[in-house]
Amino acid sequence: MLIGVDTGGTFTDFVVLAEGKVKIFKVLSTPENPAEAVVKGLNAVGGRCRRVIHGTTVATNAVLERKGAKTAFITNRGFEDLLLIGRQNREELYTFKPTKPKPLIAEKACFGLNCRINSKGEVVLDLSEEEVIALAEKLKKEGFESAAVSFLFSFLNPEHEEKVKRIIEKSGIPVSASHEIVPEFREFERASTTVVNAYVLPKMKSYISYLEENLKEGDTLRVMQSNGGIISSEKVKAEPVRTVLSGPAGGVVGAWSIGRCSGYTKLITFDMGGTSTDVSLIDGTPTVTTEAKLGGIPVKVPVIDIHTVGAGGGSIAKVDAGGALTVGPESAGADPGPICYGKGEEITVTDANLFARRLDPDCFLGGEMKLDYNRIIPFFEETSKKLGITPPELAEGILKVANAKMERAIKVISVERGYDPKDFVLFTYGGAGGLHAAFLAKSLKIPRVIIPANPGTFSALGMVLADVIKDYSLSVMLEEAKASSEKLEEVLEELKEKAVREMEEEGFSPEEVILESFADVRYKGQSFEITVPYSRELRKSFEKLHRQRYGYVHDREIEVVCLRVRAVGKTEKPELPTVKEGTEAPPEGAFLKKEKVLFEGEWLTTPFFRREKLLAGNRIEGPAVIVEYSSTTVIPPESTATVDPYGNLIVEVNVG
Repeated sequence: MLIGVDTGGTFTDFVVLAEGKVKIFKVLSTPENPAEAVVKGLNAVGGRCRRVIHGTTVATNAVLERKGAKTAFITNRGFEDLLLIGRQNREELYTFKPTKPKPLIAEKACFGLNCRINSKGEVVLDLSEEEVIALAEKLKKEGFESAAVSFLFSFLNPEHEEKVKRIIEKSGIPVSASHEIVPEFREFERASTTVVNAYVLPKMKSYISYLEENLKEGDTLRVMQSNGGIISSEKVKAEPVRTVLSGPAGGVVGAWSIGRCSGYTKLITFDMGGTSTDVSLIDGTPTVTTEAKLGGIPVKVPVIDIHTVGAGGGSIAKVDAGGALTVGPESAGADPGPICYGKGEEITVTDANLFARRLDPDCFLGGEMKLDYNRIIPFFEETSKKLGITPPELAEGILKVANAKMERAIKVISVERGYDPKDFVLFTYGGAGGLHAAFLAKSLKIPRVIIPANPGTFSALGMVLADVIKDYSLSVMLEEAKASSEKLEEVLEELKEKAVREMEEEGFSPEEVILESFADVRYKGQSFEITVPYSRELRKSFEKLHRQRYGYVHDREIEVVCLRVRAVGKTEKPELPTVKEGTEAPPEGAFLKKEKVLFEGEWLTTPFFRREKLLAGNRIEGPAVIVEYSSTTVIPPESTATVDPYGNLIVEVNVG
């Protein structure tokens, strides 16, 4: 039995695959201890010898809410303010008073030790053991729960970090060392990532231990990483920073797997939930980056490149001081929620979809939750008067503003990186994704949309389809003349040996491990690199990607900055269930009713269908609305939806 578990702010989603069947359900999340909801759901599933794969938000929330452990930062003397200074980049270019993110560690919790290793990895000033012992006693006395140590050039020589870790851990304080977390140059990003790891480590260790204690005999627990792979719960307790984008990564991996089954390898994923929308690009494989930020804090571990915007079903629509209509990033959340939920008093995107009758008030969450259509009417009338428009114009205006925000997000991960959206398929999931996907596709000229079965719990499904993946890296800083293939491959071989050893701990023999090699390359004088697959024609590979991203190439010398190895252990995949074959016409039992639905200022008579009753080969002409337990899909006029053998809706969009 395979169980995927994805923890969300309101619900914890479960996908259970057993005997060729899929079962989905939701349990109310328990924010005080998210593990309680996970255990409750696992107990409801029952059974033994279960493979549980979990996407967790514990590390993410600890950083965003600044609720991690009391953490000390240890570095070279004179560099104690490294985290506070950070980078000089102005991300808000036109703000008169730009503000930096609040650091995870206060200035008084940063400590410097009198030691130094130079840029060649040589010890210039040795570390005093007595100084470290005195610091350990101070940290213990002041109640520190965790420590992060990051010395200059420790990725070349970890001797000092190893000594500090050994001494301080004897006092009972766990230590995260930068040479183990990110053995790469750029001291600020390396230190920041190590601090994030230390900051969330005690909470994550406690969380995972609680789950392990409540598993049944024969159960195994693996956790989704931000890089799209899963690892053992034991490894997560030591390096929790690798799970900071755990949940969204599961959805991208699921889209990649399902997309290949349906014959599509170039995808733009679109995950629209209640408070935000996550988008990512898959060109054969998911795009991975080491330049992510969480709450403004750099995290330099490999993560799937996911761009997030504050536009979801619960995003609030307002009229700003200039009289313009805005949507988000503020959200109504689960409580009070949208107006139609019964408590809220601010119009949201969900309310606009309901006003346009694109949501059926009697079919929300499979009919378990009724939406109050009459309650939203006075709010729409009042706001439309302020803008001098009609309530229907307000509803469509809100939806168009929300779509524009999401369209910009998709352009960030496509157009701005040298990709044309029309060459891709839009793969949509999340509770609200199906309501907006076809409209987005039309404006971006994307001709095809895929909506998988059970889109509202899709990230949990993605987790059970993931492989075990581990990433390894080392900064080398070699100019082109010195970067011989022999030298580079010698370093890669060392990384591969380490990868194979650690994958054996995950239960894979050396023959079962797939090893992929990469290099971070740049032109001499550039500040940032491009990661390219390693080959002996490294310059050629680099310039191809450089031209795609920036539109030009140089005759300048290149530098190999960092080498990377990715180890993949293929897991046993469940057989995805298929749906029965039907004709083009949907069966009578799939038809629900007809309603007037708002499209481009017109109320069009629109058929509603039950998705669970549709068969493979069924074809539905737009306009139409398809309802299911976890989501609703809108097929606009001039678009057509077809059901494929796996139950996916393939929507052909008229892009004009």
